[in-house]
Formats: sequence, structure tokens, C-alpha cells
Amino acid sequence: MNRKRCEWVTDDSIYIDYHDHEWGKPTHDDQSLFEMLSLEGAQAGLSWLTILKRREDYRKAFDYFDPEKIARYDTDRVHKLIQDKRIIRNRQKIESVITNAMSVLMIQQQFGSFDSYIWQFVGGEPILNNWDTHADVPATTQESEQMSKDLKKRGFKFVGPTICYAFMQATGMVNDHTKDCFLYHGRTDETV
Repeated sequence: MNRKRCEWVTDDSIYIDYHDHEWGKPTHDDQSLFEMLSLEGAQAGLSWLTILKRREDYRKAFDYFDPEKIARYDTDRVHKLIQDKRIIRNRQKIESVITNAMSVLMIQQQFGSFDSYIWQFVGGEPILNNWDTHADVPATTQESEQMSKDLKKRGFKFVGPTICYAFMQATGMVNDHTKDCFLYHGRTDETV
């Protein structure tokens, strides 16, 4: 069976699995949302495939992205993470996960959940886009710029508008599967 996928997908099985089963599907679990925001920040300047291949290692290194545990990391834990060859050993990116975990906890107290807060930027419903080709897909949108600005105001790091838009795509806040993709707007027919 030969499915037509978005053109950014390579023939790497990790990419195919990620595209087919996760990218663009609405995510509402706080821990999963925090994980994806953290991974998108780690990806800055690198390929997404580099991060996907290390995803399980990131989960193990960062207590499966439990914000309560990560918010308590101290300088010794940061030093251990910087020495951990399984992840991208960039001090600023590592420290941003800790800072962001603290900010997620504050948001949960204020809004009841990170999900309630983050999905407000799209009015609680996925934006279904209609792109003909991958080249048509923007790197940022008004919504990702608003999200970035508000996250930064709340103390988040590595949350520029481009990172926020990639996060929105990954968590299904926007559906950017192109019209020729078998998953366009949730379509699942095999003939595309």
C-alpha cells in the first residue's frame, strides 16, 4: 500500500510513524503538551529527526516530562544532564526545560491545566489549513506570535514564534497536512 504523505516526511520509519500517528492530532494531556514544547525547544537549530531519534532518551533523562519533578531539578541535576550523551547537551536548552516546568506549574494553578491555557490561542479547536504544498505552509502565524509573546511574558524560554508554530502543528492545534496527504483534515482513505 503506497500512501501519499506530506512531502517533509522522509523514508525513515521514525518520521513515517510520527507523521502517521502523531503529527497534527489534537493533544490535550498536560504532560504530553509540555514534552512536545520541550522537544521543539531542543530542536532549535537542529533537524526534527535528530530529536525524534533521541525522544525516548529525553523522556528518561527528564523524568518523562513530569513538570513537578523537573521544577525541582538543582544545579547537580543540570550538570548531570549536560554530561548525558543521550540528549542535546546545550546548557541553555536544558535549563529552559526546568524554567518552563516551573512556568507550566504556575499556569496549571491559574488556568486549571496547561491544556486550557495553551489551546486558547486557537479558540479551543484545531485550525484546519488548506495547503497545496509544503512550501505554502508558513513558519509562523499570528496565533504562534501571540502564543510566543504570552509564554515569554510568563517566563518561558526557547518559545519563539517558529518554535510555537511547530509545536502547534505537532500537537494538532493546527492541521497542516497538505491536500495530497492521506491524513489531510483527518482523511484516512488509502487512495490519495
